[in-house]
Amino acid sequence: MRRNLLFLSLLLLTAMVLGRPEAFGASKEMQQLQRDVAQLHEEIRDLQRAQNERLTALEVLLKQTLDTANRAVTNVAVLESGIRDRLREQEKSVTGPVASVGAKIDQMSHEFLALRESIADLTARMGKLQQQIVDLNNVVRSMQAPPPPPPGAAPSGALNVPPAETLYQNALRDRSGGKTELALEQFADYVKHYGDTDLAPNAQYYIGEIYYSDGELEEAIKNFDLLLERYPDNEKTDDALYMKGVTLVKQRKLTQGAQEFRELLRRFPRSEHAPKAQAQLKAFGLSAPAPARKAASRR
Repeated sequence: MRRNLLFLSLLLLTAMVLGRPEAFGASKEMQQLQRDVAQLHEEIRDLQRAQNERLTALEVLLKQTLDTANRAVTNVAVLESGIRDRLREQEKSVTGPVASVGAKIDQMSHEFLALRESIADLTARMGKLQQQIVDLNNVVRSMQAPPPPPPGAAPSGALNVPPAETLYQNALRDRSGGKTELALEQFADYVKHYGDTDLAPNAQYYIGEIYYSDGELEEAIKNFDLLLERYPDNEKTDDALYMKGVTLVKQRKLTQGAQEFRELLRRFPRSEHAPKAQAQLKAFGLSAPAPARKAASRR
């Protein structure tokens, strides 16, 4: 703004001097204008001086900033160099121990592998030795065992146990006569003392049958299972399968009972119980293969 005013004043003063200088010699306006021009010149010099001072201060500040930045860069370079040197020293100090530890670990691995092989070899030898000891004990026991009693004789050490045939017949007679408790006791004694004879499965079956007749269904199933486990292939196996199925049905365990009937038809399709098992399955609404033919009655 002041620069524009100064410029206009100079133009006006020049025009007046060049045009009619005598008219402006004593003019008050001319004097006032001259004073304004002088004042403007003074202000321009002040502005220029202030600007120069500011530029000088800015140059000093910029130089200081550059010096500070250079020192910072130098310090960072020195710090980076120191860190790199330390890292190299640490790498040298760590690489050696790590390599040593790796070598020791490899050595220990080989030693453990050898130890494992030795333990496996020792375990195999101990197993063979244990088997030899078992075989030797079996030989000693067989040599020390008394000779087996003759068929039908009472086992050694049993007190007041009748011969096998007598005990079995007495149990059958008491069962037929309604003395179920006495018959149950005698059949149990027979299985206990003559469990390896041909009539032992029959005695076991009659125990389950007596329990079934007395309404003790869990005991009945337990004894039928004993027959199926101890004597899986004999003439009473199909009887036990059928009666176990009937007992389960009576307990309202229809699915388990059906499984027993199907097992009977699968293993003994010609059993005398096969038609009855098929009828049971049909009563449940289940399919079943037709029985082959009726087998002969047994003891």
